[in-house]
Amino acid sequence: MVIDQATLKQFVQDIFGAVGSHHHEARRIAHYLVEANLVGHDSHGVIQVPRYVERVRARTLVPNQTVEIVRENEVLAVLDGRLGFGQVIGEEAMRIALDKCAKFGLSLVALRNSGHLGRIGDWAEMAAREGKMSILFVNTSGGGILVAPHGGTERRLSANPIAAGVPVKGGAPIILDISTCTIAEGKIRVAANKGVPVPEGCLLDGQGQPTTDPQAFYSSPPGAILPVGRHKGFGLGVMVEALAGALSGGSCSRPGTKAVSNNLLAIVIDPPRLRDQADFDEDLASFTAWVKSARTVAPDGEILMPGEPEHRSRLARLRDGIPLDATTWNQLQAVAQSLGIAGNQV
Repeated sequence: MVIDQATLKQFVQDIFGAVGSHHHEARRIAHYLVEANLVGHDSHGVIQVPRYVERVRARTLVPNQTVEIVRENEVLAVLDGRLGFGQVIGEEAMRIALDKCAKFGLSLVALRNSGHLGRIGDWAEMAAREGKMSILFVNTSGGGILVAPHGGTERRLSANPIAAGVPVKGGAPIILDISTCTIAEGKIRVAANKGVPVPEGCLLDGQGQPTTDPQAFYSSPPGAILPVGRHKGFGLGVMVEALAGALSGGSCSRPGTKAVSNNLLAIVIDPPRLRDQADFDEDLASFTAWVKSARTVAPDGEILMPGEPEHRSRLARLRDGIPLDATTWNQLQAVAQSLGIAGNQV
């Protein structure tokens, strides 16, 4: 089915209102989940709704929290998300980082114990809208262990995304948003819901054998995601664990808890504090034009900068609606009905 983004946002907002979120929080959760669908990252979109509701019911995700400032100075802050919804906690953390950066040209904020922060590219985009560059590292302590180390077959690391954003004068920002593993867990869930295989080279089954079956990831014993680029992705993942997990105080990936808490390290930079803004803009424009001028593999091919596919997807889905597979839609309906919401009227 295809559904209008405004209708889907209201549906999701109603669900989180029914589960206990205040109006502002329910609206922000709905905004960011549907935004992920709009930009084509369905793995981080409304497919997450049933899992969030399960976590609220299990009390591993707590509605209506705000960040606690553990320590801070003019440019640094350590924050605790108190297991609140990442769509609100992440926005608050970035607001603190941006305010500090606006005053001093640079900021570093470490956030621990947040609920799922969603699509990390959202936070890089938030910074870019205010003319700031950003680098973000995220790990998942406790229940989010998904990835095998290079040369191993069992889960030991989180997906460990890295995002970065660069503001572009007169255009969409350059946004890098990648995991240090071959595939996001949400994309495995999307494939399972659609009944399609995942790409080769992404997964191991519970016996440590390569597989394209998304269900093998959830079997017993469970499968594992492979690091991207073999040892290179593994090395990046280890560094993200240290930067986001150990440095924030939220911990590296480890067994012993079922709570899926995210930890974040955000570095925000104000470009004109380092060089003239016009020169910075011209440098980026010239570089982008040079990159795009490369001969393409396909005769009608096109080179897209990081963030351009998401920008185009957003325009298309705002115009045409958001496609949802039947399984995901049925799961949303089931959650809504369990909360007394007539989802079938959407």
